[in-house]
Amino acid sequence: MSNAPPELRTEPPPPTRSAAWTGTVLLIACSAQFMVVLDVAIVNMALPDMKASLGLSAAGQQWIVNAYTLAFAGLLLLGGRAADLVGARRTFLAGLSTFTAASLACGLADNGATLIAARAVQGIGGAVLAPATLTLIMTTFTEPRARARAMGAWSTVNGVGGAAGSVIGGLLTEYSSWRWVFYVNIPIGIAILTAALLHAPATPAKASASAGPAGPAAPAGHGGRGGLGRLDLPGALSVTVGLTALVYGIISTASSSWTSPHVWAALAVGIALLAAFVVIESKVAAPLVPLAVLRRRTLAIANLVMIGLGSAMFAMWFLLSLYMQQVLGCSALRTGLYFLPSCLAVVIGARIATHLVRRTGPRPLLVTGMGLSTLGFLWLSGITVGGSFATGVAAPFVLCALGLGLSMLPVTAAATAGVDRREAGLASGLVNTSRQFGGALGLAILATIASRTAGGSSSPGVQALTAGYGHAFLCAALFTACAALGSLLLPGRPDQAGPGPAGPGPAQGGPR
Repeated sequence: MSNAPPELRTEPPPPTRSAAWTGTVLLIACSAQFMVVLDVAIVNMALPDMKASLGLSAAGQQWIVNAYTLAFAGLLLLGGRAADLVGARRTFLAGLSTFTAASLACGLADNGATLIAARAVQGIGGAVLAPATLTLIMTTFTEPRARARAMGAWSTVNGVGGAAGSVIGGLLTEYSSWRWVFYVNIPIGIAILTAALLHAPATPAKASASAGPAGPAAPAGHGGRGGLGRLDLPGALSVTVGLTALVYGIISTASSSWTSPHVWAALAVGIALLAAFVVIESKVAAPLVPLAVLRRRTLAIANLVMIGLGSAMFAMWFLLSLYMQQVLGCSALRTGLYFLPSCLAVVIGARIATHLVRRTGPRPLLVTGMGLSTLGFLWLSGITVGGSFATGVAAPFVLCALGLGLSMLPVTAAATAGVDRREAGLASGLVNTSRQFGGALGLAILATIASRTAGGSSSPGVQALTAGYGHAFLCAALFTACAALGSLLLPGRPDQAGPGPAGPGPAQGGPR
C-alpha cells in the first residue's frame, strides 16, 4: 500500500494497447462474424444435394434454413444481453464453441431430423456469438475514429460474407460434398477459438453496474438476478417456440388441409405462446422487449416494415437457388456465381442509402427501395421452364437486391430515430430480430405456396415447380408492396428522422 498522502496518489496509467493487439482483436471478431454470415448463404447452394442425399421432403428443405433462422432470431436479444451481463469474452467463447461443434454435427448427420436439430443448435451458437463479436469491438476500440474504422470493417464482412457464401457453397458442393459446407467451419472455428483464448480482452460483467432496458440493474445476487439470473429465459423461450410452432403449422399446410388437427393445433400453440410472451414481458424485471418501447409509433411501424421486407427477401434467395438448379439445370457452382451480381447490387444500394439518408430521411429511400423490389418480384413471377438466367432472372434479381440494399439502412434509421441513447441498442436489436423472424415466416409462407401450387398442378415435373415458384414471387411482390405502403407512415423529412442509426444494438452485438 502506498504511503503517499491522498492528494499525491495517482491511479496507474491504463495499459497501452498496441496497434498489433487491437488489429488481432478486430481480426478475431470479424472472422467470427464472417463465419456466422457465411453459414446462412452457403447452405442455399447445397439444398438440392442435401435433399437427394438424405431423402428430404420440400418441407425438410425449408427446415434446414428455418431451424437456424428461428433459433438465431429468437435468442439474438438474449445473446446481446448475455454479453452485457457475463462479459463479451466468455460469451464469445461459448457461442463460438457451440457453433463449431454444431457444424461438425451437421456434417456428420445421416438423416434429415439430425441435420435439422444440429442446425437449430448452430442458430443458438450464432445468436450468442454474433452480439459478442461487436461487443468485443466496442470495448476494444474506444477512440471514435478507430471505432468507426473497426465498425466499417465489421460491416464490410457482413456484405462480403453473403457473396462469399454463395460461391464457396457452390464450389464445395460441386467438387466435394454438401457436408463440407459445414465441415469448413471447423478449422476456422478452432483457429478463431485459439486466437481468442490468447488475445481476446477480458471484459467485465455488468450485472451490478449497468442499466438494462428495464431500468437500473439490481445488485448482483439480489433476488437471484445477478449475472445470468437476469437473463429473460422464459421470454426468449416462449417467443422462439411460439414462432417455431407457427412456422410448423404453416409448412404443414403444404401436405395437409388447414382444418387438419395437427395444423390448427400447431397454430393454436404458437399463438398461445406468443400471447404468453407478451404477458411475461409485462411482468419480469428485466424483459428482453420492454413493451413500452413498442408504443412508439415510428419504432413499431419500422419493425412491421422490416418484417415485410425480410419475408420477401429471405425466400428470394432460397427459391431462386432451387429454381436455377432444379429447373434451369445450373450446377451449384454456376448458381453461386450467378448470385454475385445481386450481392453487388445490395452493396451498391447500401452505399447510396448511406449518402442520402441524412438528407432525405428514411421514407423516400424505403418507398423507392421496396418499390424497386416489388417490380423485381412481379417480373420474377413470369419465370418459365425454357428461360435462362440472362434473359429471365438476372435483371429482376438485381432489381430486388438493389431495393433491399436501399432499404436496410433507412429502416434501421427510422427504428432508432428519436430513441434515447440508453435504448438505442434495444431499438436496433428489435429491428434486426424482426428481419430474422420475418424471414422465417416469409420462407414458410412462400415456400408452402410454391409447394401447394406445384402439388395441385396438372403439369408434370419442372413445369409444376416453375408455376409454384412464380406464384410465390407474386406473393413476395405483395409483401414488399405492403412494406412500401407502410413506409409512407414513417417520418419523411431529415429533421423528423433523427440522427440516423444510433449504433449497433444487441442483435448486432452492441451494448445496451
